[in-house]
Amino acid sequence: MMQAVCVDVPGGPENLLLRSVPRPQPKDGEVLIKVHATALNRADLLQRRGLYPPPPGESDIIGLEVAGTVDTLGPGVKRGWKPDDRVMALLCGGGYAEYVAVPEQLLMPVPPNLTLCQAAAIPEAWLTAFQLLVFVAQVKEGEVVLAHAGASGVGTAAVQLVRLFGAVPVVTAGSPEKLKMAESLEAAAGFNYKEESFAQGVHDFTGGKGANVILDCVGGSNWEQNVSSLAIDGRWVLYGTMGGRAVEGDLLGKLLSKRGHLLCSLLRSRSLQYKTDLVEAFSQRVLPRFSEQGASLRPVIDSTFNLESIAEAHRHMEANRNMGKIVINVIPQEEETQKY
Repeated sequence: MMQAVCVDVPGGPENLLLRSVPRPQPKDGEVLIKVHATALNRADLLQRRGLYPPPPGESDIIGLEVAGTVDTLGPGVKRGWKPDDRVMALLCGGGYAEYVAVPEQLLMPVPPNLTLCQAAAIPEAWLTAFQLLVFVAQVKEGEVVLAHAGASGVGTAAVQLVRLFGAVPVVTAGSPEKLKMAESLEAAAGFNYKEESFAQGVHDFTGGKGANVILDCVGGSNWEQNVSSLAIDGRWVLYGTMGGRAVEGDLLGKLLSKRGHLLCSLLRSRSLQYKTDLVEAFSQRVLPRFSEQGASLRPVIDSTFNLESIAEAHRHMEANRNMGKIVINVIPQEEETQKY
């Protein structure tokens, strides 16, 4: 048996229950991970409310990423993982637990200079940002990339990756503190969407040319400013609808006049082969940059909570208080709010 967070009735954070459940057994080609830490994602909040169920056949325990150590190998594992190896992994679910079984292709080695707590902040956010920039938008050197929610987990990863790929990151966020955080990661400009038109900000920054790529987790409420911000032939990549799904007005006409591309992407529902290709590309192009001399990349951690405080962690994210990732220590540590 193991401890895991369960949701019997969809609803608020108070419906997250820690209890004993059967430990998963690794199937063919799977590795059982002893989880040291997991991290929160917006999708977790939706799943808790019953709005984002796991793909068929996957664990109904919440949690899309973990870091820990290899416990046992299932039959047919081929990639040379060994017990006690430090690993991090992308999941379809099951992260809020002491153990999780994962296809071996979705494991990555933890960079040697990072703690397991820091590593838990990498898989979902960094693979999402990498996927959006490389697989979907195919960002090119010198292009301007506008990332909404620039101080979020995906946002802080995207700013660093855009710089790594030789492009120019600009962001939106809802407070001066969040903009300062993004600028500390070398965002070239930041716009407080609560106080100014980010479309005007992008226009001024680019000399009227607009952003070549927009990474958008907001959706509906931003559509007019997004189209206004978009460069001719630009790519608007939608990966969330935190600002609503409905759109009223001349979206298609305005997008057509920009010859704009509207690209939509999710990660959780992708095939195992797609995720395998994504993990391999990320491992080759990005992962070494966390640990090389003068490491240029770092996961940004807002705060850490123990598993018993999972409801409080959800409330912290729902209040939009976090800058960077909220990490959950499954093996208890001191709870803290320091920045790494």
